[in-house]
Amino acid sequence: MGTDVLVIGGGNAALCAALMAAEAGARVLLLEAAPRAWRGGNSAHTRNLRCMHDAPQDVLVDAYPEEEYWQDLLKVTGGRTNEHLARLTIRASSTCRDWMRRHGVHFQPPLSGALHVARTNAFFMGGGKALVNAYYRSAERLGVQIRYESPVDRLEIENGRFVAAHVKGERITAKTCVLAAGGFESNREWLREAWGQNARGEWPADNFLIRGTAYNQGVLLKHLLDDHQADGIGDPTQAHMVAIDARAPLYDGGICTRIDCVSLGVVVNREARRFYDEGEDFWPKRYAIWGRLVAQQPGQIAYSIIDAKAIGRFMPPVFPGVKANTLPELAQQLGLDVEAFVATLNSYNAACVEGQFDHTQLDNCHTDGLTPPKTHWARPIDTAPFYAYAVRPGVTFTYLGLHTDDTAAVRFAGQPSNNLFVAGEMMAGNVLGQGYTAGVGMSIGTAFGRIAGSNAAHAALNTGARPHASA
Repeated sequence: MGTDVLVIGGGNAALCAALMAAEAGARVLLLEAAPRAWRGGNSAHTRNLRCMHDAPQDVLVDAYPEEEYWQDLLKVTGGRTNEHLARLTIRASSTCRDWMRRHGVHFQPPLSGALHVARTNAFFMGGGKALVNAYYRSAERLGVQIRYESPVDRLEIENGRFVAAHVKGERITAKTCVLAAGGFESNREWLREAWGQNARGEWPADNFLIRGTAYNQGVLLKHLLDDHQADGIGDPTQAHMVAIDARAPLYDGGICTRIDCVSLGVVVNREARRFYDEGEDFWPKRYAIWGRLVAQQPGQIAYSIIDAKAIGRFMPPVFPGVKANTLPELAQQLGLDVEAFVATLNSYNAACVEGQFDHTQLDNCHTDGLTPPKTHWARPIDTAPFYAYAVRPGVTFTYLGLHTDDTAAVRFAGQPSNNLFVAGEMMAGNVLGQGYTAGVGMSIGTAFGRIAGSNAAHAALNTGARPHASA
């Protein structure tokens, strides 16, 4: 069978591409690897979109101009980003919400526990699941054909041009194709290969939990990179990686397994030692570094420690914390060396400099003479009851992907394909070389999904036309 535009994937980026292509008049077929009940990939677990805006806009307060957004992204990536593509994403985030609303997405003010993002992020009414369902309904109304349980295992590509996709022995042809099938975070063997064995003889990836879908195996990504020598970008160990509850399920734990009290207390490893500044910056700008930090600790486990003063100041996770009336009792319950644990907490408490605590800003509560320091929100952990949350690395999505440009074209030996495009996690590494800031993944997927869908439709309906760059 043949179609104008074949979209491979079923999450936000794939749906944006399918909707744009259908709106342009193309016949569209979307292939989702998951069953219908699990459709949407990681997008079903999302909550919001980071949006540039120069003035207050409905659910967005104040302003969040382009330059501030860019500086936030530059800081978390440490400069490992393509500025042209990053700014393209930022500008697109300022104009996409009306289009999203036309396809059934509703927005709401942020929840009270969503600290520091009321100004920068637009929250989806009903979360990512509602967004995904709205897009599927709209796609069906526009005539997009949708096939579930349809994993693509290989592509036919000739001289940089897409020819056909193979699904369970079936050959599907199309004039153009959009790849939006996610990263490889669910592929344990690939994660093991990427992370290797550490100096302690551990295989860190064996202790990683996957926050999202079990269906992002990276089959097409590996196929494109290894078999077709598509141009790649990114480090296979870099990912959106969060410290999540060690009791979380292996897959699809989602947002509720995240531990958000890190900046309100201290974090110690299995040896009862602190290893990083818990108060370095606002949580939405720093939460995604903690998975990688924990991955580097013995046993890939750590413990977030707070006292009664922190309760009510963070979004509570789904599982209750370990609770004790004394610090030695807490250490015993965690199976940590009591003497080392108490010594660490006593050193921290003694180093805290009294200031004006304010968790809504970078306050003056810090430590003095402590390594590592705690730069902000440093208050002694001295008020019972005490609480602890064991955390492990939770991988959201990987950053290794396909190199692209502002047309979203896949590149082979530096040359852009004229009928094969990429969006979402499969190309996010062009913008995210490392680090993360809340909501930017959805910004990238929405921007490049729309570009890819538009250009795929244009190429399909105008044979021989070259894809055009987005402003």
